[in-house]
Amino acid sequence: MEEFVFSYEMEVRDYECDIQGVVNNSVYQNYLEHTRHQYIKSVGIDFTELSKKGINLMVKRIEIDYQSPLRSGDQFVSVLRMERISPLRFAFVQQIHRKPDNKVIIKAMVIGTAVNERGRPELPEELMKVWGIG
Repeated sequence: MEEFVFSYEMEVRDYECDIQGVVNNSVYQNYLEHTRHQYIKSVGIDFTELSKKGINLMVKRIEIDYQSPLRSGDQFVSVLRMERISPLRFAFVQQIHRKPDNKVIIKAMVIGTAVNERGRPELPEELMKVWGIG
């Protein structure tokens, strides 16, 4: 398995499944986002405080490769690592694995940036510290 720095365990709820009995494809984005938010909190970044400073984290692009479905009641772990990909953009490399067999369910790349109160790209000091810069 690739190296990831954060993991978060969840369970599929009945209402997340479609008529075929599998998790609807759109629900995976919720799982990924919740994992990113938990990770950001775990490294000491507070969305509310950033917003008060006029800095907003934004998703620019999401790529998801669906490998296998999850079903109601499945337990899974969502993992990620964060990479700086340019001076003003970062990526969350994410995967979801079913428990207990660790089968890869999806692989995703979420590209993001941050914008200041003028709507201009600006990475906050808090993110720079996550990468050990500044």
